[in-house]
Amino acid sequence: MLPSRRRLGRADRNVNTGPRRIASARQGRHGLAACPHFAFPRFLPLLVLSLVGGQAADRYNRKYILIACVAGKALIAAALAAASLSHTSLIIPTVLTAAALSGAINAFLPPAASAFLPMLLPREELPQGIAWNSLAFQSGTIVGPAIGGLLYAFGPAAAYGATFALLAACVVLMLRIRAPAQAPVADARTIGLIIEGLKYVWSNKIVLGAISLDLIVVLLGGAVALLPVFARDILQVGPGELGVLRAAMGVGAAVVALWIAAAPLRRNVGRWMFGSTIVFGLATIVFGISTNLWITVIALAVAGGVDMISVYVRQSLIQLATPDAMRGRVSAVSFVFISASNELGDFESGVVARVIGPVSAVIVGGALAVGASTLWMRFFPQLRRADGFEALPSPAQEAKIIERAVVETRPAIDAK
Repeated sequence: MLPSRRRLGRADRNVNTGPRRIASARQGRHGLAACPHFAFPRFLPLLVLSLVGGQAADRYNRKYILIACVAGKALIAAALAAASLSHTSLIIPTVLTAAALSGAINAFLPPAASAFLPMLLPREELPQGIAWNSLAFQSGTIVGPAIGGLLYAFGPAAAYGATFALLAACVVLMLRIRAPAQAPVADARTIGLIIEGLKYVWSNKIVLGAISLDLIVVLLGGAVALLPVFARDILQVGPGELGVLRAAMGVGAAVVALWIAAAPLRRNVGRWMFGSTIVFGLATIVFGISTNLWITVIALAVAGGVDMISVYVRQSLIQLATPDAMRGRVSAVSFVFISASNELGDFESGVVARVIGPVSAVIVGGALAVGASTLWMRFFPQLRRADGFEALPSPAQEAKIIERAVVETRPAIDAK
């Protein structure tokens, strides 16, 4: 089981984002932040720098990368608090700059965090640790916005100040973590490390299948961006009910994460993953069809719950099938896919909804997610047949995997 201070550190780091995001969005409600393109300054540096962040997580000490990233976010929160107190007319440029810096930090933080967790736990306990980690994340995403809304009643500086305090506490907790030395990398060149990681993802069909399945299902079936439209035009409910709709997926995910943490999946994990993505698509279809608030809430909760199963299996497979010396780079590729699917999925939902209407857009997206899941079962039979996590490559096999990747990569690097 994940030690308490590590779970607390993860929950603390995710709770803190709620107050900051609420304050940033509210301060920009009459300006650029009200526009969907507000996410672009945050997403662009993340997309450009993520592969660099992945190789950094394999080359340098992951614990200190995490501490530096969280400390950087704390400084951003402090700067936003100071800007709010000064009542500057440049608050929108300040928020956009903070978003860009936060995106750059996020290019380094998730790969290091994902690669750091397997260093803290025995191999046989890693799936359960991933479940606890996911539970902490979901708890933070549920509690954080609620705290942010309450704090904003006292002004944006209060929300930013609370964010700074929580991040500072997170740094203190992480300083107390003791971790073994990480595996050394075979190639010290940045471009060589990046290419090795990409080659490994492409050659390992379990890893490639798990990462790409998440991308295509979320890209096609994600409908969170349309919740305000459904609340206003389809369900005809107010802001309070919209808040319930927004929380439904997180609550469903948290409940399932708690169940998995208590009783981890041990058999037929590949089938569990494909089954969860199919049910996700079906729940999305129900969400699109429903005109009843509580049926919609249940559909969203089911979608969040089965998505947590998919996340749990995907992360466990990726972490256990990847050598420690490559975990940062593989995690970076996975994070780029996840981020792209979320951002592009929201964009795709909006565009399709404009063309065929929000209800049809959600129903078609859910059906395509089901269809894509069945196709991926044929494209990646190794993933479908994955039985137990213990059958994945052991630490003794990792050195051979890395050596093969280095041998295949070096001629291409030397040719340049």
